[in-house]
Amino acid sequence: MELMKYEGLPIGSAAPDFSLPAVDGKTYSLASFKDKPVLVVAFWCNHCPYVQAWEDRTIAVQKDFAAKGVQFVMINANDEASYPEDDFAHMVERSKRKGYNFPYLRDESQKSAEAYGAVCTPDFFVFDAARKLRYRGKLDDSKDPNGVRQHVMRDVLNALTAHKDPSTTFMPPMGCSIKWKAGHWNA
Repeated sequence: MELMKYEGLPIGSAAPDFSLPAVDGKTYSLASFKDKPVLVVAFWCNHCPYVQAWEDRTIAVQKDFAAKGVQFVMINANDEASYPEDDFAHMVERSKRKGYNFPYLRDESQKSAEAYGAVCTPDFFVFDAARKLRYRGKLDDSKDPNGVRQHVMRDVLNALTAHKDPSTTFMPPMGCSIKWKAGHWNA
């Protein structure tokens, strides 16, 4: 799935708050990251081949930008009844096995995914120090690491950490659709 027209949280909007449990046993909210000048909230899961394709590159970007105050946080909102490999136990296991260097949160209610307007995994939202949305979309321009021509996330983070406006604010996210619970949109 690739988002062809912009939907969801408009550029410039404030980050919706959340309070979600993480695989490290803590509960995180926006306030947990108040000391970070840049916060990247991404919708994520275990089973999606798109997440898996961008996983190692995402870990590398977090590692490369941590010293500049950039913090990634991943949120898994997928319905675990339909996708058991996305349940909390599997999240804990994957985080440890892959060496995640960012919090990995569970959105059981799917309310955070709804508030952000996330459409797929992965779907990245980059917020500045005032927690205003400055970029939404892909990590880079290719699922295949050998095909990357535009390092969009790195460009956005370099601009924001230099207190400049990013040259790109949107690159359509591409991935597996969010796996909504049956009846989620009827509630």
